[in-house]
Amino acid sequence: MAREQFQTLTEPMYYILLALTEECCGVDIMEKVRQISGGRVRVGPGTLYAMLSKFEENNMIQKTAEEGRRKSYIITDTGRQMLKVEYERLKMMLRDGAGFWDEFESNGAE
Repeated sequence: MAREQFQTLTEPMYYILLALTEECCGVDIMEKVRQISGGRVRVGPGTLYAMLSKFEENNMIQKTAEEGRRKSYIITDTGRQMLKVEYERLKMMLRDGAGFWDEFESNGAE
């Protein structure tokens, strides 16, 4: 079920899962996403908590601690596998594009 729902990951989804390779809470996740992406991707609280809920429902992450409103999470084996599949898909897309652009640019186009 999770694989069908998350056939491909959006950028925020991908970076959230990357951030959760180490246990952290929501505020820390938002900061890690910003750091990992060099500031290119920013995740707001609404998006983050909606994604955390979906990820948790699909056993991609698990809650590790809850202190008041502060909740910490970490990626599960299922989430790690989905992250790896997405990483491999992205690498394949880069290889495909590199071959195209190398040929395209060698023909004098920009």
